[in-house]
Amino acid sequence: MGLVKPAALTGFLICLMGGCSATKTPHVTRNEERVDSAMQLGNFSVSLAVKDIAASRAFYEKLGFTMVGGDQSKNWVVLKNGETKVGLFQGMFPKNMLTFNPGWDSKAATLPEFTDVRDIQKTLKSRGLTPEPAADESTTGPAYFMLVDPDGNPILVDQHVPSPKK
Repeated sequence: MGLVKPAALTGFLICLMGGCSATKTPHVTRNEERVDSAMQLGNFSVSLAVKDIAASRAFYEKLGFTMVGGDQSKNWVVLKNGETKVGLFQGMFPKNMLTFNPGWDSKAATLPEFTDVRDIQKTLKSRGLTPEPAADESTTGPAYFMLVDPDGNPILVDQHVPSPKK
């Protein structure tokens, strides 16, 4: 297999970081099962488990990121460069993870309409996924659940705002 061409890699990275337009067209998985790809998971960021938050923050600031949230004295910060966000967490998580925030736009402003984390969880359960830990489906306030993909990568779906009005 050859090397990935820089243009193809750039296009992939732009799409990965939210530059692709969403579509409501179902896609076909490996087992040919039709899946609705319109599920809205919310704001996306990468959460990195770091050894030295000050050194990591300084590194990402050299890449053009600026701090937009968090508290370095409590060992966590959120950095942003354009629409790309990276959370740095020292001593909070065992591994790097993908993070989605239902109810937030890219500036952490509450959306007027969004899919509640508990509804996302119910849909994923119906598709055979098992969140661990799971969000308490009897609540309406902020909640979260986690999944692990087939390669062991943790995925956090973390809603910081109350459920939207129904």
